[in-house]
Amino acid sequence: MRIRHHAGAAAQSVAPHVELILAEEGAIIEADDRALDEARDSARESDPAHIEDARADATDIPFVTIDPPGARDLDQALHLERTRDGHRLRYAIADVAAHVTPGGALDALAHARGSTVYCPDRRIGLHPPEMSEGHASLLAQQRTKAVMWSVVIGGDGALGDVSIERVWVRSRRQLAYGDLERPADAADKELRALLHDVGQARRAAVRAQGGVTLPLPEQEVNERDGRLYLDLRAGTAIEDDNAQLSLATGMAAARVMLAGGTGILRTMPAADDGALEQLRRQARALGVAWPRETTYAQLLDALDPTAPSTLAFLTAATRLFRGARWEPFDVHDPDLPQPDSTAHGALGAAYAHVTAPLRRLADRYAAEAALAEAQGRDVPAWVREGMVPAAADTATGARRASAVERRCVDAVESVVLASRVGEAFEGVALDDRTVQLLRPPVIARCEGEVPPGDTVVVELLRAEAPDGPVFRRVEGDQGAAGPSSTSSSRWAP
Repeated sequence: MRIRHHAGAAAQSVAPHVELILAEEGAIIEADDRALDEARDSARESDPAHIEDARADATDIPFVTIDPPGARDLDQALHLERTRDGHRLRYAIADVAAHVTPGGALDALAHARGSTVYCPDRRIGLHPPEMSEGHASLLAQQRTKAVMWSVVIGGDGALGDVSIERVWVRSRRQLAYGDLERPADAADKELRALLHDVGQARRAAVRAQGGVTLPLPEQEVNERDGRLYLDLRAGTAIEDDNAQLSLATGMAAARVMLAGGTGILRTMPAADDGALEQLRRQARALGVAWPRETTYAQLLDALDPTAPSTLAFLTAATRLFRGARWEPFDVHDPDLPQPDSTAHGALGAAYAHVTAPLRRLADRYAAEAALAEAQGRDVPAWVREGMVPAAADTATGARRASAVERRCVDAVESVVLASRVGEAFEGVALDDRTVQLLRPPVIARCEGEVPPGDTVVVELLRAEAPDGPVFRRVEGDQGAAGPSSTSSSRWAP
């Protein structure tokens, strides 16, 4: 799911529910005066004493950012160019380590929060907005400190040489995804073509190494015409192409850290044969054809995205890939257990989070470990000593953020449906206790068993925010909603 931050009256209508959710989940972690002072003071041009590298000038490279409209905490700026054998990616990532003093109040705040939390009416950043939406953000036309990753990508999508350095950058433009879906000028058309070529090559490379992706649509909380709406939104091609750049950089970072022997990986167990066999049985029960000679990755490419059974199957498939962790390792520290596996099961390769340091704590530490190896120096003591708590605090923050976001969506679902208790809706059973309505795209609990993959008619029993709505299956339904189903266009995505 994703929640966009809205400041309108409709978003404010759920503010009391959000406040309660944040309090119950322990997500209200205030920045004290010292942390705020440090955030403001970190705008200085000179680097603090704990930064060991010289900073080069890369402001001549025409970087751009691609983010949702209105975003201010911009972690990443990109530049792509063609080479004789493929492409070169230059990826500028906000140099958060240059703005946060290890052991200071701002550092303590980031460890306490662990991750940015998104709500309909607010955003609780990992860092104060004075920094994360100001001088540390890769805003257009602003001279900003960054860590620049230069990654060679072959024509077949394989990753080649990697270099990492501290630089000054100046992003030329802040683009939204829509700008590249409908490019208006030659520069945007060329960027769109480059992204498409690199994205296509990288997807093929990931598939070749056994990686997979789940093309699940996401619930979005949006505001239109003064009202909150729930939309079911599939990712666009440009979003996936852009995501491939971050994934490629994360794989390159993992390779560098493993070569140096110190860092933080993002690991996930691979799906075992038993889990795959169980998923095959679920596919048969749902009527999804899965020939024995067809791999899981090949099946995903062949699924009909419009079939109700596909959504139920993909929901079941999410159980294949669980147990993702931030895994610190240091071959020089005998007291730190080494990871059982360095691979990320869904990607088929080693992977690390390094591209979102404004929003995720562990990225700052992982990027610094990779940078030290690339620059031929020792990993700083603050990284070695802070990796384990950083990984743990990031995991805690991510769990908290996920719980808040899920509960906020529940609350919005109940607010949207509050006047419709007793009405019938058509939906798809995701499992025996969960149904997804077709319109509005609500995912909610259903009392009484519903056959996974079936199209069912359910009645809304209650919708009391901040709890999510509760439905029950209408006895004797024949898989088609009656006249009271949600056919009104005001609910349409």
